[in-house]
Amino acid sequence: MTPSVAYEIAKFLHITGVVMLMGNITVTAIWKYFADRTQQPQVLAFAQKLVTYTDWSMTVWGVVLLMGGGYFMAFFANWPLTQHWLLWSQVLFVVAGLIWLLVLVPIQIRQASLAATFCDDVGNEYRQLSHRWLIWGLISTVPLLAATWLMIAKPASGLY
Repeated sequence: MTPSVAYEIAKFLHITGVVMLMGNITVTAIWKYFADRTQQPQVLAFAQKLVTYTDWSMTVWGVVLLMGGGYFMAFFANWPLTQHWLLWSQVLFVVAGLIWLLVLVPIQIRQASLAATFCDDVGNEYRQLSHRWLIWGLISTVPLLAATWLMIAKPASGLY
């Protein structure tokens, strides 16, 4: 396999990972927001279960493909990982990942636990956690969008 073919395969994997990650976090936020608005315990319990399923099936695998493809692309293109746009993309990706791991996942775990005990009402704790999840989810999306822009524009320094 030639280096150019290997680079194109890595690029395909990287872009597939970006689509899986960004698509899942965007769609999940939208349908969970609308599910939360129903205040129906069965709907919310099901939505919460789907958040967990889609995180494991789309977000985690999207991250694996994004990172694996990205690092292989950098290797085949002979890009130093400290190159301005590449370094900042990695920093932004880590920031988003830390928000996800340290804030969003614990909220999701607590919400899943609460959803398993729903009767007639979802309760204030679940509502407050949903609000926090949506806000922090939006916050964690900003560095991902910035990293995506850096990957496309590849500015030599600064924002362009």
